[in-house]
Amino acid sequence: MTAMDVDIAIKSEQWAAHPELGPFLAHAARKTVEIARLKTEPDAELSIVLAGDDLVRGLNRTYLGRDSATNVLSFPQGSAIAGGARHLLGDIALAYETVAREAAAANKPLPHHAVHLVVHGLLHLFGYDHDSNARATEMEDVERAVLEALAIPDPYAEDEVQSEPATAAPATSS
Repeated sequence: MTAMDVDIAIKSEQWAAHPELGPFLAHAARKTVEIARLKTEPDAELSIVLAGDDLVRGLNRTYLGRDSATNVLSFPQGSAIAGGARHLLGDIALAYETVAREAAAANKPLPHHAVHLVVHGLLHLFGYDHDSNARATEMEDVERAVLEALAIPDPYAEDEVQSEPATAAPATSS
């Protein structure tokens, strides 16, 4: 397992109803790096922002020119932080209201959907994309492998009803 640091910033109080989520998201990010064999610096750092729709909408408008909330945004950094102490991979922002609405509509536990979106966002930071059928299949295959390792059902399976998550993460600092 990689020693990548994962910083979780809670910017919407709605996420506070899921205190187990932060460690689970950090564990999922590390598992993604491990399973996808993503190359990171030994001192890599990832930032995950648990936001609301308003903040994500503002980011989406400012940086992508889209005036709407979305479930997840990824912002690659790829540069060292002040003095070269840390290698910041990027930021992933999740919008609570959108994530919760999508999870409810798909009959999935919110933590499962949030983990899937963090895996998806992290893969984007490493150049994965779904801009063609072949690339989408490649990305989804990695997502499925990571989620399976985390005991989360396949999010792309038709009519998949999911149970509450097993959110036990290893006792490591994020």
